[in-house]
Amino acid sequence: MSILTTVVGSYPIPHWLLGDSSRVALRDAILVVLKTQELAGIDLVADGELNRFDPSHPETNGMIDYFVSKMDGIRTRYSVTDIEKFRADAGLTYRTDPAGIVTADVGEGTLNLPRDYQFTRGLTSQPLKFTCTGPHMLTKVLTDRHYGDRAKLAMAIAAVLRKQLSSIDASVVQVDEANISGHPEDREWALEAINHVLDGVTARRGVHICFGNYGGQTIQKGFWKDLMPFLNGLKADHLILEFARRGYDELEVFQELDPKIGLGLSVIDIKDNAIETPELIARRIENAARILGPGRIPFVHPDCGFWMLQRSVADGKMRALVQGRNLYEGKN
Repeated sequence: MSILTTVVGSYPIPHWLLGDSSRVALRDAILVVLKTQELAGIDLVADGELNRFDPSHPETNGMIDYFVSKMDGIRTRYSVTDIEKFRADAGLTYRTDPAGIVTADVGEGTLNLPRDYQFTRGLTSQPLKFTCTGPHMLTKVLTDRHYGDRAKLAMAIAAVLRKQLSSIDASVVQVDEANISGHPEDREWALEAINHVLDGVTARRGVHICFGNYGGQTIQKGFWKDLMPFLNGLKADHLILEFARRGYDELEVFQELDPKIGLGLSVIDIKDNAIETPELIARRIENAARILGPGRIPFVHPDCGFWMLQRSVADGKMRALVQGRNLYEGKN
């Protein structure tokens, strides 16, 4: 079985979007991102997550704010008291302000993920991935003044995401979770909410987990072994996990991963401007395949999104990813 190359999702923002965020400019930018991936030889492409980019609030590339600012029941203007309560929440010291305050039942509001997908689907004939921030991550960055229970809030968010993702017929729908890696104690309620979303997805289901990429920095601390019960409980077809930055000493733990779940292997460090050589990438794949056994790696990809890098660096890393996969598989 051939190993496919893909990206995690985001791409550096083309400069013209900073001054012109019209739909015409956005269409041109997404076309560039898709064509760049195609020219690099990426098998499964994505829109660079440009549908979510807000030039007035670029810190998280829309991973959080795009979702919560559109949902009903979440207030995105807040007082000093709101901010003080937010800062008392554990594990969120990397943010200066909350993403929002939950004041009523969460609803879909003006969120329209199917529209975003269709906008991109018409711009490429390549197999396409659609990415969506997961309910655990969104729950953890909100200050709750309504539900009084994070599990209930997570399920309310999950219900919105499930309904919207159910009609998206992408080759892969990927749920992104960048907080659970440092908080395995949330496993029970996080798993219920994420699986509720995945149960509604009709496409191939992926879950991306990393240790954070906020301002190009690692945010979460922890070990993959502590997440193994969580990972084995996911109703996913494959995972998209971070290894290149951390190293590959933890790979043996994944011999315990449910065989029904493929292990997407990251072989590109997105926190380093140096472009990996194809030989290095091939060695990383070979090492993982030897440890995990045949047929366990459906995808190779970067650790996380490319949005913090210069475009020339991101493009070079994508070309190296494809060349390294080809070298491993003996292709020209």
